[in-house]
Amino acid sequence: MHIKAVVKANTYADSMSLMALSTKVNQLEIVDQAMIGMGTNLNKQVIAEVGLSTPEVEAATPRDQIIVVQCATEELCDEALVTVEELRALGVAAPTETTYRTSRQAYENEESASLAIISVPGEYAADEARTALAAGRNVLIFSDNVTVDDELDLKRRAHELGLLVMGPDCGTAIINGTGLCFANVVNRGPVGVVGASGTGSQELSVRIDALGSGVSQLIGVGGRDLSEAIGGIMMLDGMRMLDADPGTEVIVLLSKPPAPAVAARVLAAAAELATPVVVCFIGAAEPEELPSNVTFVATTRDAARAAVSVVTGGGELPPVGHLEVDVEGIRAARLPEQTDLRGLFCGGTVCDEVFQAVKRRYPDTTRSNVAKDQRFAITPESRSGHLLIDLGADEYTQGRPHPMIDPTIRNAAILEQAADPATAVLVLDVELGYGSHPDPVGALLPALEQAQAAARAADRPLEIVAYVLGTDRDPQNKAAQVAALTARGVHVVDDVIDLADVALEMIS
Repeated sequence: MHIKAVVKANTYADSMSLMALSTKVNQLEIVDQAMIGMGTNLNKQVIAEVGLSTPEVEAATPRDQIIVVQCATEELCDEALVTVEELRALGVAAPTETTYRTSRQAYENEESASLAIISVPGEYAADEARTALAAGRNVLIFSDNVTVDDELDLKRRAHELGLLVMGPDCGTAIINGTGLCFANVVNRGPVGVVGASGTGSQELSVRIDALGSGVSQLIGVGGRDLSEAIGGIMMLDGMRMLDADPGTEVIVLLSKPPAPAVAARVLAAAAELATPVVVCFIGAAEPEELPSNVTFVATTRDAARAAVSVVTGGGELPPVGHLEVDVEGIRAARLPEQTDLRGLFCGGTVCDEVFQAVKRRYPDTTRSNVAKDQRFAITPESRSGHLLIDLGADEYTQGRPHPMIDPTIRNAAILEQAADPATAVLVLDVELGYGSHPDPVGALLPALEQAQAAARAADRPLEIVAYVLGTDRDPQNKAAQVAALTARGVHVVDDVIDLADVALEMIS
């Protein structure tokens, strides 16, 4: 193998563009592996860990862009680097609109822009957000790895200025009908959402759309907003903004379990709103007393149905679907040692909802990296039992693209878990929409084919249950993605709750 690197001095591109370019280059048949990113210490460390570092890479600064490829020969490396420039010319990682050398120049020249999306390495994101707030812009911080102290400072500043800071690590928002970051194409309508959960907010918006209603605004506030340290600053401001919005008839508040004091603060503030409120704190117990305008639900499915029921005046809603499969036949074919369910997720909230359902049924043998209670946390010794893993969590995305963009890390995990004789059922999610991989099922199928072939070679069955989160109007088209999975023998359900239910039926 040959490694070749190019370092472009003083050439900035945002991390989303470079992730997209890196994914394209890694899909080239002539490329064994490639990494493209800014020359930050973190990126250089990751490049070194995968064995691609060169003296040029080591000498790069955070202002420089690194392109490094590994191919069978030097000539193929040269060919790959030429293809990188061709992809860049086609618009992958290349600016297609007016560009500025600094964000300050952009704010001075684009006076009508009211919101800044920040997608830079986390250590630089807070300073960029302070610049945007000082320029009077609302902020969406897509970057993760921003410190809690910086998040608290930014949100206090935004509150004082009457602006929003969405994030950090904010995966989803829909503002005035425009989807930002990871967002689905859904109808506009009367349901306003404030979500401290990325894929949870996506799931909620898709469910609302499927019930025939739509979203007025979806304000993502980042997964830490309802922690004790942050205190729910942006959820409180977001719900008050929606209360004043004439296009919002019901507000949904969505989060994984918040800090108890923050949850009490949010519910007290909700009581003061004129708008009905649906609260979904996934996995949290319902409070004994609720304000009269608040409905408390346990799942995103229930939240969507409760919200749409409010705006339709309690009218009849479409029934909840359930995928019927030959459960008895599946149980009879399973080998005695095949006892476990293994969930490999791109979406943290999808993982959490399945984890909560499996944990309720099998509390002694269920583990997950999204567990708040350490009794259920994955440890280095967690090699058996029902394992539910969020591969989009920070520990899996340090220096690499999110699995919704680049499926490499999940494909490897699928092969690992499928090779385990204890695995009976693989549970997967596929997220569609803006920002996600252009063909996530197409990128997933080779790993599924290898996993199924390995199970056949070992003379044991392997059941795969999947959920495609999205709509037919998403760029990837949900119907086409579902059809491709079904043709591969995958059981495809219609929502997150059914994902857990069908998998549990198979292993019961």
